[in-house]
Parts: sequence; C-alpha cells; structure tokens
Amino acid sequence: MSFLDVTVSIGFAMLSLSLVLAFIRLVRGPSLSDRVVALDFIGALAVSFIALYTVSSRNAVYLDAAVVIALIAFLGTVAFARYVEWQKEV
Repeated sequence: MSFLDVTVSIGFAMLSLSLVLAFIRLVRGPSLSDRVVALDFIGALAVSFIALYTVSSRNAVYLDAAVVIALIAFLGTVAFARYVEWQKEV
C-alpha cells in the first residue's frame, strides 16, 4: 500500500465526516442563512470528493463535473445573497 493510497483513504474519511456534519447543520440550522451556508459547503465537499477521486483514479475526466458543480453552487449562493438583499429593501 503506497503513501498516496493511505492519504486518499484518510481524505475520503475526513470528507465523509465533514459531509455528515454539514448535513446535520442543513437539517437543524436555526436560520435560513445557516442552511444555505451548509448547502454551499456540501457543494464544495462534492467538488472535493470528485477531485480526490480524480487523484486516486489518475483520470482527469471527472474534473469537468467538479467545475460544473462548483459553478452551480456559486450561482446558488449569489442568488441567495441577492434574495436576502431584496428582502431587506422590502
């Protein structure tokens, strides 16, 4: 077992734990802002999972999916920020 295999396994375990904790925050979040931040973090974790899988499989094909997920998560966060700003004006 190489050092890269061990590191990738530890990375997957840490990302999995982070995903569980972010999902708990998404469900229990006391405010809408907490839930949106948790959802944005879950998107970042999805990109991290794909990037780590790309490293472990040594195949760069999956990076396109990571870029698409990152762009969608960014647009969702911007849309929510505009919604909150609009709510303050009304």
